[in-house]
Amino acid sequence: MSTAPDTAPAAPAPDPKRGGGDEEQQKLPLFALLALATAVFITCLTETLPAGLLPAMSEDLRVSQSATGQTVTVYAIGTALTAIPLTAATAGWQRKKLLLTAMAGFALANTVTAVSSVYELTMVARFVAGVAAGLAWALLAGYARRLAPVHLQGKAMAIAMAGIPVALSLGVPAGTFLGDWLGWRVAFLSMTALTVVLLVWIFAGVPDFPGQARGERPKLLRTLTIPGVSPVLFVTLVFVLAHTILYAYIASYLKDLGLEGHTGLILLVFGAASLASIWIVGAQINRRLRGLTVGGALLFAVASLILAVLSDTTALVYVAAVLWGLGWGGVPTLLQTAVGDAGGESADAAQAMLVTLWNVAMAGGGIVGGILLDTLGSESFPWAVVLLLLPVLAVVLYARKAGFPAARPGAGAVEEQTEAEGEAVVPAS
Repeated sequence: MSTAPDTAPAAPAPDPKRGGGDEEQQKLPLFALLALATAVFITCLTETLPAGLLPAMSEDLRVSQSATGQTVTVYAIGTALTAIPLTAATAGWQRKKLLLTAMAGFALANTVTAVSSVYELTMVARFVAGVAAGLAWALLAGYARRLAPVHLQGKAMAIAMAGIPVALSLGVPAGTFLGDWLGWRVAFLSMTALTVVLLVWIFAGVPDFPGQARGERPKLLRTLTIPGVSPVLFVTLVFVLAHTILYAYIASYLKDLGLEGHTGLILLVFGAASLASIWIVGAQINRRLRGLTVGGALLFAVASLILAVLSDTTALVYVAAVLWGLGWGGVPTLLQTAVGDAGGESADAAQAMLVTLWNVAMAGGGIVGGILLDTLGSESFPWAVVLLLLPVLAVVLYARKAGFPAARPGAGAVEEQTEAEGEAVVPAS
């Protein structure tokens, strides 16, 4: 695995479509970024919503709960199989058109899921949702970057990626409650309704950007040779694998600790800490990209060690949940920023690879966690996390010149110049 040359890539020039004046270049387009955050929320919640609705879904579909659980697996498979080829095939599309297409895919898939009484049709719909997710994940991070001037790109991505912890900490419990109250089909139809609102929001309030001209489109495999891309992809694979091993089986782990009644509250604490992490990362990512990534891995490792050796104290389990959330919450923003910076003109291709590996890691975490649970018991989860985080830390520290530089190339200098000139950053409505 190679590191970058000594010279860092230049910061991208401001996009004229973001506004031409100096004052305009200091604004965050919050209306558009919140639309992207909602798209992230829908993408994440569509994947995880069945987890809280399995008993009712399995009864209506007349299959076992384990078979119904495969609706999550087939979603991840759809994403992993199609993210890279679809990103390549749609590289020339206008970005808004592509985002609208992806969101329309969610509306269609969630509607079919809500009305289907046939297991096979439901699985097809979930696969289609996964395909839409592959398009969305590969597109959203780059879209957020292009909406903001270079010194605000980290904050822009943090706002867009805030949809992930909101979906996991609030969306899943809310969807489960709605499903218990009005039925699981209503929960999926509510996702369709939200998506329709978002389609109007995107159409009316999100700027458009061009795709890549045919001669400018990068070769996907060649993207791996760009300095810094491979280290970020490796860290993504292993970091997400470690997280998924623990997160996917957290209910089983807590049950074995005698804390099954605490699962919802612990996940809420984790989600709140994740939101705090996103805020911190958004504020500091331009100047402390590597430090934040190292800090996130260390916090997760400390949380895992607490769970490994001190889990007999309930209060410390909650402390571990806080540290885990603080360590993990900003990771999607950090990794997508890192791979986008390293990829440069090939950022969309690099993002597609990251999306694919992310979903491979999620599927792998479920498999590895299941094997560990059956062979060594749930108490092995924290130790497995610690072991996996060691190479994560090593690669982040090794890829100092590209992949995980101390600060984002060019962004810190622009920030310092802006502060020196006394220009306030004003959120745009």
